[in-house]
Amino acid sequence: MRFVRSGVLGGVVCSIVATAMITGSAVADPGAPAGCAPADTSAATAFGWGRPNRDDEFDGTALSGEWEPYDGPGHNGAGRRSPGAFAVQDGVLTVNGGADGTTGGMAWAPGQRYGRWEARVRSPAADPSYHAVLLLWPDAENWPKGGEVDFMEDSDPSRQNTDMFLHYGADNSQLHGDVRIDATQWHDWAVEWTPDHITAFVDGKQWWTTDDTSALPPGPMHLTVQLDWFPEGKGQVKASEMQVDWVRQYPLDPVSDR
Repeated sequence: MRFVRSGVLGGVVCSIVATAMITGSAVADPGAPAGCAPADTSAATAFGWGRPNRDDEFDGTALSGEWEPYDGPGHNGAGRRSPGAFAVQDGVLTVNGGADGTTGGMAWAPGQRYGRWEARVRSPAADPSYHAVLLLWPDAENWPKGGEVDFMEDSDPSRQNTDMFLHYGADNSQLHGDVRIDATQWHDWAVEWTPDHITAFVDGKQWWTTDDTSALPPGPMHLTVQLDWFPEGKGQVKASEMQVDWVRQYPLDPVSDR
């Protein structure tokens, strides 16, 4: 049986509403927790994930050598992904998307099989054609068979609703959830991948999960940060951006701070 849970979050004080998606139908979950931690609380702190085995605070003036910026055609061949779309200043990475569809995406490879990833992100209101995305991508570059885990996809131009997509299988099947939240503010977005589930968190609160093991990735995955262009052909495109304060990767077994 597939189990998917999704929710509603908003502001510093908030409530969460979960739904169970069973064979396509949604039912209210009376056990959904109420209340919300402050927006600077991470899932790593809330659940004791220990020290990251990889992290980037973007404290310099350029991307570190750990990142692989894309340089070529954009999403589905539309526009272009350019290393010049990134700027690092005052501890924040900004990914810029231009009016001509020139934008940025970058990979944090190699990855790992199973583990946790978390990033602090905000996505200002944007042109409808720009999607701000945090995702896990297969190290083997064998999409769709290798899977894809979009654990933060801001496609709503007002950035008031965020999606989760789990792609799997040779036919690119998908599981989906969404959460109502003001993504123009800073939030900590995280994903946990184990042999028996994938769970998404925001600000230390679980909002989506599945234990459908047939949908889980078959091999190692790495984090990517992407501002993707989905051209809609509706007039002049407005330049847009997403910002990242930090990113962290954790092994599945917590590493002690001692």
